[in-house]
Formats: sequence, C-alpha cells, structure tokens
Amino acid sequence: MMDSLPPAPTTLAPAETPQVNLRRIAATLDLLDIRYLSDGEESLLALWERHALLFAVEGPDDEILVIRARPHATVPPELADLAYRAVNEWNHTRRFAKAYVGDPTERGQLPIYAEWQVPLRSGVHDALLMELLDCAASVSTTFVDWMHSDGGLLL
Repeated sequence: MMDSLPPAPTTLAPAETPQVNLRRIAATLDLLDIRYLSDGEESLLALWERHALLFAVEGPDDEILVIRARPHATVPPELADLAYRAVNEWNHTRRFAKAYVGDPTERGQLPIYAEWQVPLRSGVHDALLMELLDCAASVSTTFVDWMHSDGGLLL
C-alpha cells in the first residue's frame, strides 16, 4: 500500500491561506454572534454567565491561536486534591480543551482553566477558523457545566 503513495514533497508551497490575527478572530466572533471585549492589542474576551473565554495569538511569530476558558468560580486551597482529580478526569475522557489548575489568586483561591493552543504557522482558512472558534465556545460551556455538575468541583 505504501508503494502506491506519491512521493512526499521536497519543498512546501508558499502560504496561500491568511495568517491568524486578532482582526480575523474578531470578525469570526461577530459572524458567530459572540460578543467580546478587546484590550486593544493583545486579546479578546468573551463573557458568559459562568465563565470567560480569552482569544489571543501568541508565539514568536504570532502563529499560535490560544483559546483559554476560565470559570468565574474558583476552588479553595483545601480542595486542591479534588481540583486536580477533576481536571485529570476531564483530560482523560475528553479530546478537546486540556484542563489545568492555575496558580493561586491574590485571595489564595485556585482558578481552573481549559485551553486550546493551535499552531497555525501555515495560516488558516476562514471556514476552519470559524469551526475552531465555534467549537471552543461550545466546549468551554460544556467544560464549565461539567465542572459544576459531574466534575463535582465548582458550586
């Protein structure tokens, strides 16, 4: 079967897809009817009743789409073991959005995050960008709902 495959290319074609940037992310969020706030330069923030979703472009060449969900509720430090077990269970049973326990806040509470980091050095078509952002919005709601219910972590 491998003998019937064409040879691998020796050079990559120049990028024909536009690079990811905050302007394109904002336009896509508008199409998805997701309202957001902008800090003017580095990120966009969408807010829901129980969580926030940050959109940013990071990396040395601004090539990594970063989407980070954070429930508004936090975990007291005495429940740290439960927090680690809950995020490990999420990570073990889910494909998208890797969860983690963040560093303590100024009040000593533990924030919980779910995050996507998608390298897009080759660019991204509008349809795929829309699918990625729509998936992130949907999964972040599922993540927060799960943490409040089956995850047993957030009240």
